[in-house]
Amino acid sequence: MRILITGVTGFVGSHLADLAVAAGADVYGASRWRSATENVAHLRDRLHLVECDVRDPSSVQRLLDIARPDWIAHLAGQSSVGASWTTPAETFHTNVLSQVHVLEAVRARPGPPPRVLVVGSSEEYGLVRDGELPVTEDNALRPVSPYAVSKVAQDLMGFQYFRSYGLPIVRSRAFNHDGPRRPDVFVTGSFARQIVAIERGERPPVIEVGNLQARRDYTDVRDIVRGYWQLLERGEPGEVYNLCSGAAWSIEDILQRLLSLSRVEGIAVKEDPARLRPADIPLLVGSAARMERATGWRPTIPFEQTLADVLDYWRSRVTAG
Repeated sequence: MRILITGVTGFVGSHLADLAVAAGADVYGASRWRSATENVAHLRDRLHLVECDVRDPSSVQRLLDIARPDWIAHLAGQSSVGASWTTPAETFHTNVLSQVHVLEAVRARPGPPPRVLVVGSSEEYGLVRDGELPVTEDNALRPVSPYAVSKVAQDLMGFQYFRSYGLPIVRSRAFNHDGPRRPDVFVTGSFARQIVAIERGERPPVIEVGNLQARRDYTDVRDIVRGYWQLLERGEPGEVYNLCSGAAWSIEDILQRLLSLSRVEGIAVKEDPARLRPADIPLLVGSAARMERATGWRPTIPFEQTLADVLDYWRSRVTAG
């Protein structure tokens, strides 16, 4: 079985590649020429890495000609909510047009089309009203960031291509997920990197934070990619599935947990206005009941273990900066 993973060198893509290799799949991965490959360096002999810019339709067509996949997990994109506020046009271009190119390339290929996983986000739900928790897949979509709007477009595009062209597309809406290799543009990676820098004496014992009151539904990335795999195996084409734990962690709880694992005592906390967003969602917790009914999937890794692994990952880096 041949699987193509776009964005394979990224946080989630690299973990899905780990799972696919372990399952014995023939794994192809798309990577831009300037993308760092450290996340998949350990797979060097078991991963076919193909240079591709998914924003270029001819490059995507060439990618599919090389990979000839049975499955496609489309993970490439601009994945930072924070960055989308400063680069909204680039976020739309990267996320929306790139998926058009992938799905058009799938349509253009002869023979049975590959199964495609369109990766959405819980950010699509956005402004969740009282009485709507835990959020199910039938909830209204009220996105409150440029990133979230781009993911709504990808999500609905997946449904449209399924209905219009009969492509076997399964959609997911993963809630927050974390684990080793998480970049420091995201909150847990930022906290962990700052803590490691303090442990190494590279910065004063002060950690800079944004909004600590938001509460999110967190799952380990290794559980999430297992869910993606199961959706590619047996998800219903045209359907959408939440992947989540059903439990909320506040950002302050995450920070305190990481601080409790630090090798330095007495680290102070300082709010950095630059880390605050123009709009934020106070609470977002989901229901994965549909996913469990369809595939039997449930998260298995405690989030406390996830946070310890994130911190150890940053400790293993050559430099913490």
